[in-house]
Amino acid sequence: MSDARDLLPVGTDGLTTEEAARRLASYGPNRPPPAPRRTLAASIGTQLRDPMILLLLGAGTLTALLHDLPDTVIIAAVVVFNTVTGVVQEVRADRAVAALRDLAPAHTHAWRDGAVVEVAAADVVPGDRLSLAAGDVVPADGEVLEARQLQLDESMMTGEAVPVDRGPGEDLDGGTLVTRGRADVLVTRTGAASGLGRLAALIAASPSPPTPLQRRLSQLSRILVGVVGALTAVVVVIGLAQGRGIAEMAVVGVSLAVAAVPESLPAVVAVALALGAHRMARRNAVVRRLPAVETLGSVTVIASDKTGTLTEGRMVAERLWTPAGEYVVSGHGYDASRGGITALGADGAGPADDPGLPRLLRDGVLCNDALLRGDGPGTTVIGDPLEGALLVVAGKGGLPADGTRDAWPRVSEVPFDHETRRMTTVHRPRDDAGARLTVCKGAPEAVLGLLGGSASAARAATAAERLAAEGYRVLAVADTRDPDGAEVWSLAGLIGIDDPPREHIPAVVEATRRAGIRLLLVTGDHPATANAIARRVGLVGADGEPPPGTVLARVRPEQKVAVVEDLQGDGEVVAMLGDGVNDAPALKRADIGVAAGLGGTQVAREAADLVLLDDNLSTVVAAVEEGRRIFANIRAFLLYAVSGGAAEVGVMVAGPLLGIVQPLLPAQILWINLLTHGLTGVAFGAEPADPSEMSRPPRSASASIFTRTFVRLLALAATLLVVTSLFVGVHASTEPHVQRTAIFLTLGLGQLAVAWAIRARPERRTGVRGLELALVGAAGLLVLGTLVPLLQELLGTATPSPAILAAAVAGAAVPGLVLRWAVGRERRRSR
Repeated sequence: MSDARDLLPVGTDGLTTEEAARRLASYGPNRPPPAPRRTLAASIGTQLRDPMILLLLGAGTLTALLHDLPDTVIIAAVVVFNTVTGVVQEVRADRAVAALRDLAPAHTHAWRDGAVVEVAAADVVPGDRLSLAAGDVVPADGEVLEARQLQLDESMMTGEAVPVDRGPGEDLDGGTLVTRGRADVLVTRTGAASGLGRLAALIAASPSPPTPLQRRLSQLSRILVGVVGALTAVVVVIGLAQGRGIAEMAVVGVSLAVAAVPESLPAVVAVALALGAHRMARRNAVVRRLPAVETLGSVTVIASDKTGTLTEGRMVAERLWTPAGEYVVSGHGYDASRGGITALGADGAGPADDPGLPRLLRDGVLCNDALLRGDGPGTTVIGDPLEGALLVVAGKGGLPADGTRDAWPRVSEVPFDHETRRMTTVHRPRDDAGARLTVCKGAPEAVLGLLGGSASAARAATAAERLAAEGYRVLAVADTRDPDGAEVWSLAGLIGIDDPPREHIPAVVEATRRAGIRLLLVTGDHPATANAIARRVGLVGADGEPPPGTVLARVRPEQKVAVVEDLQGDGEVVAMLGDGVNDAPALKRADIGVAAGLGGTQVAREAADLVLLDDNLSTVVAAVEEGRRIFANIRAFLLYAVSGGAAEVGVMVAGPLLGIVQPLLPAQILWINLLTHGLTGVAFGAEPADPSEMSRPPRSASASIFTRTFVRLLALAATLLVVTSLFVGVHASTEPHVQRTAIFLTLGLGQLAVAWAIRARPERRTGVRGLELALVGAAGLLVLGTLVPLLQELLGTATPSPAILAAAVAGAAVPGLVLRWAVGRERRRSR
């Protein structure tokens, strides 16, 4: 697209209505580009290609062939749930782009046919001459033609916390807010070519990566398909070699395949994630994508924006300096009723002992164009946020703005100027008693220059440099009441203004450090400001400075995406925290995006996976713990389910070698599978967290579920189940019918004992948990399968004698007891 300055010359009269219409037809409406439309069929097809879903479809086909209606219905429900969830998440991505439209104002003012008229923001075209004033949102990218005291809040686009001044010849980004002054602006880029349009393209081009859990489950699916297929083939071949019929062995093979595949795994995962999301909702965090809860448990790096995320997103006066003392201002936000002013250091003069402090506060109110609206925590600033900070600190010092201004009406002013870098106002006493008061505020070097070479000016210059080094935006204030108008200036003091960190952030930093998670500060703000905030929240090394690479400043939106991608390329699992439009592409590209819900933009919320309703980042630490709990429970279920399936296959392979022709019938295998993988498996998702989880380093995103410890415990459990089941079966009787019943009971109860052994055991536990109730219920149903005549006929079991029942219970207890000892040893070793 060509630049607007290459088009027809633009004068003070702006475009004609006809020319504006022609350009609108050529360039299109001034809106971010719409998200690419996906057909419903394409979205569903994408979800059904997932390996675990394919595995489920295969298992569902097998259960349907076996007329196993309960398992078929459960599998179908899980497939539908997962598919619908995935399609919904694709719709979310489209909403993130659509939310950018909300940033553009509905209307703006442009020169058309020689007059300033109101036009729809969507109808703004390159070459338009806009007339903007304080409070207006810039509707498109442009260049300043004329300006008077123009100041912009660009934090939503750049992350820069402090409002910036703009003058003729400088560029403006669409979506920024005019906080002060007026300007005529030449529109240079609209729609897809504008800053908002480029952000929309970044969001659309940033795919949401698969979560670590999804990658692990895909790997697991491939392994299970291969192993189960091979073992099932072995069993079928052995049966055929023994002279059994093809049809009979086909049923046995299908039954084993169903038993060995943990088809309830997606249900367990879905329940665990849903419960985690429910817990997070109770802690003011809305989970927009269920897998995101588990992803937090794998996070190794948290890359956080500064403005509005680590900080309050408000300019607050925190330090005051007068020739007689230095003071710290307490309280947060714009609520002047909370907080106060105290002397810095034990030897400093108290506020009551320093007459210069009320003078400094008074001057800050008078040389000021901002207004406060509202009361208490709901107070907002109209105008320059820096000037709003001066009004708030005066209120904390007992000088309300309205009363102070009433006592000193303004009679003239010299507005802030880019050249002089200061503002001057003249006031008279309300009672006309005494000389007029002239106040000047601005950059320290500009104001202190009015004082000549006085000692107080030299001291103030040193103090200003120190405050600036600490990350403060420093304003100097001077006044004069010379009745002769000679303007003999006297220094009132300095005011250090900052966007302070939120109260809870240092605790969050410490919690992430204990959990082995790196916290990075990624911001568009100035390096000195970013480093100062990093020091204040505890992101420091042994030398008291932020470690190299911990603070990344002056980062543009597209660079934030590159930062996330570089970290992911190094194998890191990245959580990105942000609240502005400039954060949205990185939020979407990160493994998990976390957005502020109160102070953040709709664009950031739509692009995020987790939204903090109270903007409290300590919730992120709780979410990390929740994610680790979920993964631990899923891994425990896999250990339980896969070891049980492997044991069933092992019994069918080893049984004939011991003279047991058919250790288990297909119906018996499916009954065990239903009881062990049903409510018992789902109950694993609700198990509590191990208290030591948050003192361990995060697990590697590339690490397989099948760790050495996992494989050792799985092999131990499966071996014990096979040995004990066949031992009880061989010694129970020589009658095949009775042998199968003994093996059926021992193997089923043994799997439930394994679940008891590996369940989560927090240090403090009261009451009976859902898993324990599920185990008792499953054990009862398993025994009923050998006692109820209808079930005996269905399953092919016989009523066990008391001796066989006791032997089965004793044999089943062995795997549970041994595995509990082994799991306890591994837990002690890991701690």
